Amino acid sequence: MTLNVSPLTLGTSPLGRDTEPGSPEEDAAVRFAEQLFDSSHAFIDTSNNYAGGRSEAVLGLAIARKGTDAATRVISKVDCDPETGVFDRDRVLRSFEETTTRLGVDRLPLLHLHDPYTVTFDEAIGRGGAVEGLIELRESGRVDAIGVAAGPVGMMSRYVETGVFDAVLIHNRFTVVDHSAAPVFADARERGMTVFNAAPFGAGILATGTREGAMYGYRPATPELQEWVSRLERVAASFGVSLPAVALHFSLRSPLVDSTIVGISSAQRLAQLDELAATPIPDEVWTELEALGPAPSPVDDSAYA
Repeated sequence: MTLNVSPLTLGTSPLGRDTEPGSPEEDAAVRFAEQLFDSSHAFIDTSNNYAGGRSEAVLGLAIARKGTDAATRVISKVDCDPETGVFDRDRVLRSFEETTTRLGVDRLPLLHLHDPYTVTFDEAIGRGGAVEGLIELRESGRVDAIGVAAGPVGMMSRYVETGVFDAVLIHNRFTVVDHSAAPVFADARERGMTVFNAAPFGAGILATGTREGAMYGYRPATPELQEWVSRLERVAASFGVSLPAVALHFSLRSPLVDSTIVGISSAQRLAQLDELAATPIPDEVWTELEALGPAPSPVDDSAYA
C-alpha cells in the first residue's frame, strides 16, 4: 500500500532525552510535541529506542492532550532487545507492545524494522525471524503497513527485493553529496513502496556548512568533502539561496522520494525547516550542482554488502 504522506515527515530521535516523568523538563518536551502535531506535516517519526523510549513516552502524553487526530499521525519502528541484541519474531511483538503502550494507541499506520544489525538477513526473514513478526502485525490489522529502516544500501536492497514491505527508509545515502540510495529507492518505487529519505543534511555539514569539526553521516567530514561543499556553498550564494535550502530541496524535488524526514529538536528548528521548504531554488542551481561532479562521500557500506 502507498501511505498518504506529506513532503516532510518530522523526526523525533532526541525528544524527551534525559527527562524524568512528571518533571518540568518533560512538560516542556510534551508542549513541543504538541507543536509538532499542530504543524501541517502528516507524520511524526519515532522509534522504540529513541531517547531510551522517552521519545514515544513524550509523544504519548502529547497525544493524550491532542486527541484522535494525533493518535493516527505517529509512525514508529521496532528495535532489537537493548540488552541482549535479540531481534526475532517475539522481540518484534514485544517492541510493538512497548511502543503502543507508551503512545497510548492500539494501532499504527506504519511500523518499520529498524537497524537490523544484530541479526543476519537470513535470520531476519527466516522462520521465527523479525520480519515474520511484522507480517503478523500487518495481517492482524494492528499496523496498516510495514517498512524497513536503516542505512547501508546493500543490505537495504536485499530487504526491498523481498517484496514484503510497504515502505523503505534510508538515511544519509540520498543527499547532494551521496546518491548511493538512488537504485534502492528506484526499485522500491517500481514495487509501489512508499519511500522515506532521512537526513537530507547528512546529519551535519549540509546544515552547518564547512567548518572545523563538521560531520557527515556521523563521521568527520574529510578535507576533500569540506572543499567540495565549500564550492557548493559558493554556488548557492551566487543565486541568493543557502546551502541548507539546496540540500533540503535536492530531496524534496526528487521523483524517487515520497517524504523527506528531518529531525526536529525545537520550535525554532521547525520554523526554520518550514522556511527552507518554502524557499524557491532557481533551476540554474541544479545545473551548477551537476557541473561540480560527484562529491567525495565518506560513507562506506562495504561491510554490509
